[in-house]
Amino acid sequence: MAQSINITELNLPQLEMLKNQLDQMYVPGKLHDVEHVLIDVGTGYYVEKTAEDAKDFFKRKIDFLTKQMEKIQPALQEKHAMKQAVMEMMSQKIQQLTALGAAQTTAKA
Repeated sequence: MAQSINITELNLPQLEMLKNQLDQMYVPGKLHDVEHVLIDVGTGYYVEKTAEDAKDFFKRKIDFLTKQMEKIQPALQEKHAMKQAVMEMMSQKIQQLTALGAAQTTAKA
């Protein structure tokens, strides 16, 4: 996100860019005003900001998301460990049931 805001450093009057269409297709376009940009602030809302303000916005957003990831990482690791334990227990049960079924089949024969 933040890398795409470095357009002011290019000093081009008409900056060529690829505009995202429907999150699947990119089409060529030109940016006529490199000092003001529209940024997606979420849920379909766009805000016009200067390039410098947009850089600040994306820096704050990246910092916020990084902190949120750091907060939830321990809980995710714990849930992963619990999942692994459950998978191991289920695997042991399946092996026991398979062995029991095989033993019963051979006992009947």
